[in-house]
Amino acid sequence: MKPAIEVDHVTKIFGTRTVLDGINLQVDVGETLVILGGSGSGKSTLLRLMAGTMKPDAGDIRAFGKSLGSMSEDQLADYRKRGIGILFQSGALFNSMSVSDNVALPLREHTDLPESTIDVIVKIKLELVGLREHGNKLPAQISGGMKKRAGLARAMALDPRVLFYDEPSAGLDPVTSAEIDHLIISLNKRLGVTSVVVTHEMDSAFRIADRMVLLDRGKFVSSGSPDDMRNSTDPLVRQFVHGLTEGPLTQRRREGDYEQDLLQGSNP
Repeated sequence: MKPAIEVDHVTKIFGTRTVLDGINLQVDVGETLVILGGSGSGKSTLLRLMAGTMKPDAGDIRAFGKSLGSMSEDQLADYRKRGIGILFQSGALFNSMSVSDNVALPLREHTDLPESTIDVIVKIKLELVGLREHGNKLPAQISGGMKKRAGLARAMALDPRVLFYDEPSAGLDPVTSAEIDHLIISLNKRLGVTSVVVTHEMDSAFRIADRMVLLDRGKFVSSGSPDDMRNSTDPLVRQFVHGLTEGPLTQRRREGDYEQDLLQGSNP
C-alpha cells in the first residue's frame, strides 16, 4: 500500500520533557488511522507534526514522498493549505460569520475563483455534511454537533488529500458522536481521502478505524486493526482499550510521587 504520510524516528521535546520519543508510523493512502492515548501521551503533538504546524527536533516526516523538513516556507504553506484539512476539537468557527462564509473563507483566501463558483462549492461541501439548509445561520444558532460538521465542511473546502481530526467526538452526546463517526466513514468512502483521527473515545475509535495505534508517554506501544487491539494480550493495551480499573496505568499512578509532592509542598 502506498503511504500518504511517513513518520520516521520522530522526536519532539518541550523544555526538558520528551513528548515524542523516536516514533515510527506510516499512514496508508485511503485509510482511517486512529491515534489513541491518554492525556500527555503525545498524540495531539504527533498530529500537529504530521500537519506541518510544528517541526520535530529529530527525525523526519514525509507527505506523499516529500520531506516536510526540506520544504521551503512557501511549499510548506501550500501543503497546509491544499494538501491537508484539519477539524479542530471546537470546530474553530468564526462567530461573526455565517456557516457558509466560514466554509467559503479558505476559498476566498487561497483561490481566485469568482463568488458564483465559491457559492456552488460551499453548497456542495455543506450538502456533504448535511448542513446546506443551515448555511445562513451563525455558529451561535447551531448545535455543537452541527458546528463540528461545519468545521469539517470548511476543512474540505480546498479538496485536501488528508483530513486530520483532533478529538472529533469531544463534548458531544453519544448519538451526535455516532453521527459524526458515520460522517467520517462516509466521506472516506465517497471522497477517497486519507483520515488521521486523534481520540481517546474508544466507542468512536472502534467505529471508524481501519487501523489503530496506541501511544503512551511519548512512545509507540502497539498498532493493529480494531480486532487486534480489542484482543491484545499486552496489559497496557488491554487496560486502555477496555477501560479497566486495574493495570499498568493505574499501578504507575500508585507508585508515583504523590505523597512526596504533598510533603514537599507543606514545607515552609
